[in-house]
Amino acid sequence: MTNCLVIIRNKKLNIDYSRLGEFISVFSAACYYFEKISFIAFDDSRCISDQLHECRAEFENAVVLCEDRQYLAIASFLQKIYESAFDDRFYLNCGHSSAMLGRMEEGAEFARSCVSFLNRKYKVSYDKFYIKCVSAPAELIRSGIESASADGTDLAFGVYDNFGDQKIEISYSSTTPKMTADSVNRTLVSTLSDYIYALEDITIEQRLYDLLKLRRMKIAVAESFTGGGIASRLVSVPGISEVYTEGLNTYANESKMLRLGVNELTLKQYGAVSDRTACEMAEGLLSSGLCDVAISTTGIAGPKSDNTSKPVGLAYIAVGTRDGVKVYKFNYRGDRERITKTAVNDALFLAYKLLK
Repeated sequence: MTNCLVIIRNKKLNIDYSRLGEFISVFSAACYYFEKISFIAFDDSRCISDQLHECRAEFENAVVLCEDRQYLAIASFLQKIYESAFDDRFYLNCGHSSAMLGRMEEGAEFARSCVSFLNRKYKVSYDKFYIKCVSAPAELIRSGIESASADGTDLAFGVYDNFGDQKIEISYSSTTPKMTADSVNRTLVSTLSDYIYALEDITIEQRLYDLLKLRRMKIAVAESFTGGGIASRLVSVPGISEVYTEGLNTYANESKMLRLGVNELTLKQYGAVSDRTACEMAEGLLSSGLCDVAISTTGIAGPKSDNTSKPVGLAYIAVGTRDGVKVYKFNYRGDRERITKTAVNDALFLAYKLLK
């Protein structure tokens, strides 16, 4: 099976690549892939003609996206090339060849319609399972997938990374033996066990909430360089008030001392960005008696370092209970957004690991 995607657009307008990525991911999740993706200017009729003729001649399935004002003209042209009429609004068949025509604004909804059509055409259906991780090394994920798919199965793998929060999506067809799918799942889980927080498509904050509720524990957060990012993620979970007591954004040293009881000598001797400060921030939350679990963060998000010699990206995350606090050191790379958002995911995951 060979598939192509043709996007006919106004070349003076920027493409929303996030929406395009979402569109393509709908196909890949169902094990349909594009061998060729073409972008064509809507006013280049010769190029449009050549590309659509190539779709008919060289590809089993062509997906064409255009603007609403071009839709009727492109539909008419495709019907002439394929010598067939559109059926059910958006697709046509000509022997083994098919074309699907949609409008740009339809996006993922149109993609799902195409997948349904292809499933009917090939008399197959697909299901999927998920593995959710935080900060698993890319090479480890790659080697795990290579090991899991070594027997040449028809499973398809999608890996999506959102600042260290990773989703591995494994799609398999109705013809895939259950034993094969189970074996692939076991191999990946075994390889990535240190980084996994869920085997379903849920968020790390939801997973942490579930554990806190199960353990009947309450959590509090003290943040410096993450600026309330952890607290924001937690309060996005419905029902979080059952397990969440407070979130402090203690940016200044004075705030760390006043609100959390961080020792002034600690700040002078080791600095705000240090393991000692992170530990005392978490201990300050726990000493209030308002929480059973504490998370604290301190670091340098950039773009410039502070007045010390410590580098941008250096960070300390502390998690603990009344039995003790552990501090983790990180050296993040990237811009300010990547550093802070990655740290938020790491902090939530460390709290999850503490409780699981």
